[in-house]
Amino acid sequence: MAHPFLVKDIAFQAGLSTATVDRVLNQRPGVRRQTTARVHAAIAELENQQAGLDVQGRKFAIDIVMEAPERFTSAVRRAFESEAQTFAPTVFRCRFHFTETMRPQDIVHLLDRIRLRGTDGLVLKAPDVPEVVGAVSRLEESGIPVVTLVTDLPNSQRTAYAGADNRTAGETAAYLIGERFAGAPATVLVTLSSGRFRGEEEREIGFRRVLRERYPSIRIVEISEGHGRDAETGALAGEALSAHPDINAAYSIGGGNRSVLSAFERLDRRCSLFIAHDLDEDNLALLRARRIHFVLHHDLKTDARTAFRTIMLHRRAASAAAGPQLSAVVVITPYNVPD
Repeated sequence: MAHPFLVKDIAFQAGLSTATVDRVLNQRPGVRRQTTARVHAAIAELENQQAGLDVQGRKFAIDIVMEAPERFTSAVRRAFESEAQTFAPTVFRCRFHFTETMRPQDIVHLLDRIRLRGTDGLVLKAPDVPEVVGAVSRLEESGIPVVTLVTDLPNSQRTAYAGADNRTAGETAAYLIGERFAGAPATVLVTLSSGRFRGEEEREIGFRRVLRERYPSIRIVEISEGHGRDAETGALAGEALSAHPDINAAYSIGGGNRSVLSAFERLDRRCSLFIAHDLDEDNLALLRARRIHFVLHHDLKTDARTAFRTIMLHRRAASAAAGPQLSAVVVITPYNVPD
C-alpha cells in the first residue's frame, strides 16, 4: 500500500500497535477485517490532514474524545479539521474517538490508554462524574493538557474549557419562550440527553431561573436519558405528551429533535414554539422547513481554535494572549443562517 506516512504515525492515528499496522500494510495473514479497516481509515485521515499544508511547521498530535450523537460529532470533526488548516505552518494531527454512549468506566479506560501512550493534548466531552474527573487529573499530572469541549468539568484539573456560556444559553431560551407567550399559560417540554453532562445541567438551571423570576405562569415538563438518540428520545417525548396534554412548546437541550416533533405529530398536537441547540445538519434542515423556530448556535470553529491555542500555549508554542475565550451564543432563524 503506497503512502507517505511513517508506520508509527499510522499506528497512533489508528490506535493500534506498530506491529499490527506493519502486518496490515504488508498484507500478512491473521489480521481481522475490522483492524484492516481501521488502518485504511487512519491513512485516509492523515491524508486529509496533510492536504493543503505546503509548509511544515511544528507538529502536534492530539486526541478528541466525545460521547455524543453522530450528527453532533460529525459537526465537531468538520470544525476541527477545517480550523486546523488555519494554523499552518503549525500542524495539528487529530485523532477522533467518538461514540454515542459510553459507560464512565469505558471512558476512563480510554483516557488512561491515551495517557500511557502519550499525546500532545486531549479535548474531551464527557459526563461530569468522579471517575472521569479522576482520569483528567491523571492526564494533567502527566503533563498532558485537557480541554473540555461544550460541557465542562469545573471540579477537575482540566487546563481550559472551550465552548459557550451554557447558563446564558438557557436564559436566552427562557426569554424567547417567555416573551412569545406574554404571560399566558404555557407548558414547555424540556429535553436533556442525560443528567450527567454539566453543560446541559447549566442550560437547564439558567432556563428555570429566568422562567421562575420573570415568567412564573410557564410550567416545565422534563425528560432525560434519551442520550440524544431518536428512538429513545421519541419514546420519552411521547410518554410526556400523553401524560401532559397542556404541553405546547419545547426546549431541546439534548437533541433528538426529529423524534420530538414526530411525537407531537403522532398525537395531533401543535408545538407553538420549538427552540433547539446547535446548527447541525438535522437542525439546519428543520429550521429551513420551519419545523423548529430558533436554534441557539455557537461556532464550533471558535471552540476548536480555543483548544488548539490552549495546547500550543501549554507547549510554549503560543503567547499568553492566545488563551481561551467563550463562544458567543447566537439566535439563528431561517433568515440569518451563517455560512
